[in-house]
Amino acid sequence: MENIFNLKKTILVTGGAGFIGSALIQRLRLDGHTVVCVDSINEYYDPSLKESRLKLFDNQVSIHRIDIAHKKALSEIFSKYQFDTVCHLAAQAGVRYSITNPEVYVHSNITGLFSVLECMKDHGVKKLVFASSSSVYGESEEVPFSESQSADQPVSLYAATKRSGELMAHAYHKIHGLNVTALRFFTVYGPYGRPDMAPMIFTEKILKGEPIDVYNNGNMRRDFTYIDDIVEGFIQAVNKPFEYEVINLGNGSPVQLLDFIETLEDLIGKKAEKNMLPMQLGDVPQTYAKTSKAEKLLGFRAKTDIKKGLGEFLSWYKEYYQ
Repeated sequence: MENIFNLKKTILVTGGAGFIGSALIQRLRLDGHTVVCVDSINEYYDPSLKESRLKLFDNQVSIHRIDIAHKKALSEIFSKYQFDTVCHLAAQAGVRYSITNPEVYVHSNITGLFSVLECMKDHGVKKLVFASSSSVYGESEEVPFSESQSADQPVSLYAATKRSGELMAHAYHKIHGLNVTALRFFTVYGPYGRPDMAPMIFTEKILKGEPIDVYNNGNMRRDFTYIDDIVEGFIQAVNKPFEYEVINLGNGSPVQLLDFIETLEDLIGKKAEKNMLPMQLGDVPQTYAKTSKAEKLLGFRAKTDIKKGLGEFLSWYKEYYQ
């Protein structure tokens, strides 16, 4: 049975110009799959970074610049290709941005996913691997976060839309027979990462000698997970035949925020000036993945520690920006 899922496929990747989507596409191409990329190239952050990621594909990927929430345009792409699998990563990201721009999250993360699910149903595509988020666990004090825990008390609209996506996909699984794997990502970082996340923000400010904002007075910890590890887990989910599963993809080894900053300082060779601040609205004090399910079902175990991962990120940053 499993050999069927390891055959070369035609795969749609939504959000393919994004940080994780673009890294996934490169790996899928290396594995010999035919890949179609869909991305709206919105201006949530500098579109030139997204364009740089697209150039990594060396014209080996068909790129369609559309908004997935526009079902007619997306359906035309489904009509053009016979997809075996959809890797759905297109979403409006960012916890803090969701507080001031909630409508964007409903448009991309709810309506957009609905459009994808409808197109899959209409065109007979049965396999979906969907990017969810550790944010769905909210302020849970039960650590490490396990897939069996309740995830019904989100503290940001972003988290609420991601949890809603898992539930919507489950409904399409039960009603229309879609096979769905929802992967809950834990604080992904690495080369070509998002400019709104801590590694990029802190690196830029430390190099410029500007103060960095440290929330909750540094009393936070994150389960930082390197991009190559996340992609490996995603690839395994693409290759495995599940009916419906929710699986954590995390390092399983959370890092204190102040330790993270100290590691970055050591790698840069420069101390950060810290602006200590209270917790931000919508943020959570910790993320920590229980990874036993990913190990059992996907053979997944993160291999990259924070020092090695930040070192790789910093090397890319200096080459790209300096």
